[in-house]
Amino acid sequence: MFFCRFATVNILAIYRGINTQVSFIKLSNNYIKYNMFHKIFKLIIAAAINAYAIYQFIEGNIGNGISLVLLSTVFIFLYYRNEMILLAFLKMRKQDLAGTANWLAKIKNPEAALTKKQQGYYNYLYGIIHSQTNLSQAEKFFKKALKLGLTMDYDVAMAKLSLAGIAMQKRRKREATTLLQEAKKLDKQNMLAEQIKMMSQQLKKI
Repeated sequence: MFFCRFATVNILAIYRGINTQVSFIKLSNNYIKYNMFHKIFKLIIAAAINAYAIYQFIEGNIGNGISLVLLSTVFIFLYYRNEMILLAFLKMRKQDLAGTANWLAKIKNPEAALTKKQQGYYNYLYGIIHSQTNLSQAEKFFKKALKLGLTMDYDVAMAKLSLAGIAMQKRRKREATTLLQEAKKLDKQNMLAEQIKMMSQQLKKI
């Protein structure tokens, strides 16, 4: 009789743990679908999951507790690496500008949904998109991206190189030259060497 009660209690605890995890997953899916909440909401979810994980450890449900702790790390990761930005970058790598713009458009309030660095990349991606159609808009986005900050030197170099190209097309030779030199210093792996060389030659003709 004691064994049956003990087994029943454990089964109920596991069932509740699974239901809680499913609820959190559904909540995260809704968040990804609408992306309308403040970024701090992710940390609140992570804290709530960890609190329940502690309860599971106290109850002796070690497996459930570990699963919940691992689940909480997903929300902490997404706080620093917004899911919409990550998906937009995947589209950008495939040179799908329309797809990139589609994911970025789901971020209704960048200031609330993104950290400062993420806002930088939000503007950086929009700069790349608009560089194909609207140079003035692209310039605005690239400048804002640099102001907010970008993590990788390559991305900073790419933004400065793009701004140099825009300045060159607008016949602002001195500004283009300065930006090109800054991009060259940042391009430590020489990944943009050919583009920088080509643009330097074009600048001489202005």
